[in-house]
Amino acid sequence: MVVIAGPTAAGKSAVALDLARRANGTIINADASQLYADLRVLTARPSLADEASVPHRLYGVLDGTDTCDAARWAGLARAVIAEALAAGRLPIVTGGSGLYLRALLDGIADVPPIDPDVRVAVRALAPAAARAALADEDPAATVTDPQRVARALEVVRSTGRPLQAWQAAAPGGIAATHDIVATVVDRPRADLHARIDTRLAAMLVGGARDEVAALGRRDLAPDAPVMKALGVAPLLAAERGMITLEAALTATAAATRHYAKRQATWFRNQTATWPRHDLLAPFPTSVGILYSSEISAGKAPDMT
Repeated sequence: MVVIAGPTAAGKSAVALDLARRANGTIINADASQLYADLRVLTARPSLADEASVPHRLYGVLDGTDTCDAARWAGLARAVIAEALAAGRLPIVTGGSGLYLRALLDGIADVPPIDPDVRVAVRALAPAAARAALADEDPAATVTDPQRVARALEVVRSTGRPLQAWQAAAPGGIAATHDIVATVVDRPRADLHARIDTRLAAMLVGGARDEVAALGRRDLAPDAPVMKALGVAPLLAAERGMITLEAALTATAAATRHYAKRQATWFRNQTATWPRHDLLAPFPTSVGILYSSEISAGKAPDMT
């Protein structure tokens, strides 16, 4: 199978589509926002024509009221990867949600959703109080970072099991059982910023405002994942007359650039041994790299 990662607007979808057409592929979404049916335009999902040309999976499969974390997505992805392989197709996983990809490749604990009341109570604790509570309720925990302490405490309070117990029972990643070609699509920062601006303008013409207005009429909770998608908050504020459309577009462009920078940094740090795809050349249909044996061992992969 193939994994094509990289920051937003880098051109991952075009690379994946070209490869899928040449190699009998099925494209599998690894972008958290593109999971939602409500935001085809604003999340830059593949067009209807592209989706009809080759099989696409996990695009627009969730309602705005639903939630999805990395563990749940990894389970969904494993299922559609198996379906693609059974049908004799090449699974091509593409997206910019690094934690999702890491969960799929290396495995992650499938901790049940945390009780909202527990989360609020834990997050209200001062760091010292949280550490003391964790030492009492989960004596085996060794974390010291405040965020990790809070996470471990809310898990044991909400599920009755320590976080390390959930981690010990986590399903393994598919890197141990599949031969995986992995690459990162990236661009110079100025080029990426220009593409972000161009894409945002196209989204506006393509109906992003109507899409966000329809989402706003659903009165979803402000902390629902779909409401946190890039552009939703500023465009919704513009629709409600709270800010100008120009201000909304400026805010969306700035947030998208910042997100792309964080993604690029994550992939640079977490996938340093992955080759960077040359956008001037077609993605190779035959490459000599096994993720499980080469990348996980820290060796430079062979893309000849």
